[in-house]
Amino acid sequence: MKKILYTDKAPKPIGPYSQAIHYVEFNGLFFTSGQIALNSEGNIVSEDIKEQTKTVCENLKHILEEHGSSLNNTMKTTVFMKNISEFPLMNEVYALYFGEAAPARSTVEIAKLPKDAKVMIEVIAHK
Repeated sequence: MKKILYTDKAPKPIGPYSQAIHYVEFNGLFFTSGQIALNSEGNIVSEDIKEQTKTVCENLKHILEEHGSSLNNTMKTTVFMKNISEFPLMNEVYALYFGEAAPARSTVEIAKLPKDAKVMIEVIAHK
């Protein structure tokens, strides 16, 4: 059974997608959509990669916690970056949220993200 998840503690989607999906049949897995650094008004919070990464992680945290999971239950992340040369700065903030028990991760550089964001992160987590 697929359940669409939403929390008003994270920005509303800016397109035809859900914040996250919960699949009960797959041992309670959560699949989030890629999150960018949007504030509650739908604007990018800052041009600073560290501030953007912090906002993205906070938004992901809110989405998961609202539905009974957490960043600690994250098994896999995919990080999309506009400029891979900012990887050390992104990674510094990322480590504060995912810590020593960090999930598997892929990080790729792409040409452009929605709203000209510098970073987007999606997660797969369990309940």
